[in-house]
Amino acid sequence: MAWNLFLAFIPLVLSIFLFRFSQKRSLFWWFIFLTFLAFLPNAPYVLTDVIHLIDLIRFGFSVWIITLVLIPQYTFFILAGFIAYVLSVINLGFYLENQGYRKYVLSSELIIHLLSGIGIYLGRFQRFNSWDFVTRPIYLLKISIEQLTDKEPILVIIITTFVITFLYWLLKQVILGLELRFKENR
Repeated sequence: MAWNLFLAFIPLVLSIFLFRFSQKRSLFWWFIFLTFLAFLPNAPYVLTDVIHLIDLIRFGFSVWIITLVLIPQYTFFILAGFIAYVLSVINLGFYLENQGYRKYVLSSELIIHLLSGIGIYLGRFQRFNSWDFVTRPIYLLKISIEQLTDKEPILVIIITTFVITFLYWLLKQVILGLELRFKENR
């Protein structure tokens, strides 16, 4: 769980560099952008870590341990990872707006959610990692094409994308509302 949370923060750090500080789109910028896209599904992937909580509950811990330790711990990790995702995508939207591409923000967000849904499927069910884009690209492409043409993976990806989109929209409203509130109080 801690490793997944670490991986969830990589795209956030990259998004700050790419979309808040970097102005020039050089070859290095595009390399970092592709790395950002490869690691971005790790952030909403933390939502699937709830399966480990379920396993721990089944293990037979006391109600007190489950209530006072496990549930708060998993809630924190899952929420922190997903907030990293939301902030990463908000940073992308901020960048697009600053570049004069405001009309593409929504479509970019939806594409990002779909790509993250695919990434989560490949990570959770096919056990691929972000670095497989570099270490095993041909195998990753072959398996992706084979798997993503079946009905079950497509259904899982659609449901995952819907959940990500809904939770993203919800948390985005909360984050932007808090940001507005802080600006008003200054």
